[in-house]
Amino acid sequence: MAKHIGIVACSAEGAALCYRTICEEGDGRLGNYHHPEITMHTHSLGEYMEFVDRGDWQGVAGLVLSSAGKLAKAGADFLICPDNTVHLAFETFAPKSPLPWLHIAEEVAAEAKRRGFRKLAVTGTRYTMEGPLYPPKLAEVGIESLSPNQTEQQRINEIIFEELVRGIFTGESRSDFHRILNRMMDDGCDAVVLGCTEIPLLIDDTTSPLPTLDSTRILARAALHRALAIPVGEDLKL
Repeated sequence: MAKHIGIVACSAEGAALCYRTICEEGDGRLGNYHHPEITMHTHSLGEYMEFVDRGDWQGVAGLVLSSAGKLAKAGADFLICPDNTVHLAFETFAPKSPLPWLHIAEEVAAEAKRRGFRKLAVTGTRYTMEGPLYPPKLAEVGIESLSPNQTEQQRINEIIFEELVRGIFTGESRSDFHRILNRMMDDGCDAVVLGCTEIPLLIDDTTSPLPTLDSTRILARAALHRALAIPVGEDLKL
């Protein structure tokens, strides 16, 4: 029997993409519209951002644990959070959680290693680009990482919070991402972490100058592997 996936959601767009990916790829594996049981709970993005903007990661952890408790009562077997920034509080909330977790940056690092990448551009919110989320996880598997410069970080953060989380996707913002990634490719990056769960809605492998590591879909697929007890690296498709 498949395990019950609990999703601690934060932003609507990222959570929706994660949910759709599990459902669609579950159908690809199980057929006939089947996928593992999924329960989602979310406090508002506004509540999260009040804590994030103050650097109050205990407050962020409290919201995550509130959702985790509700999902445990709903019968979930393990948890994921399709939000990179929230994972900056992971070491605070995970030990207190009633259920085990998959860590988004660990799953991305494992996928990057499987694909043989050596130096990754890390994009996301400014908290993710400036914080200690991806560099340690990538270093553990022998991969270098590089964040955009301060001006580029400001532009990416602006795109995320003023457009992407509201479901707005513009050609201008896509062009700005392309310009930033082209420059980072010149700095030796051989792939890019789409380290905000909304970025994959703006760029992907068909439009990016660098191969992409889509943190949203990587986490969703990792959850599907866990739920269906499929060995890591095995194709989800029948």
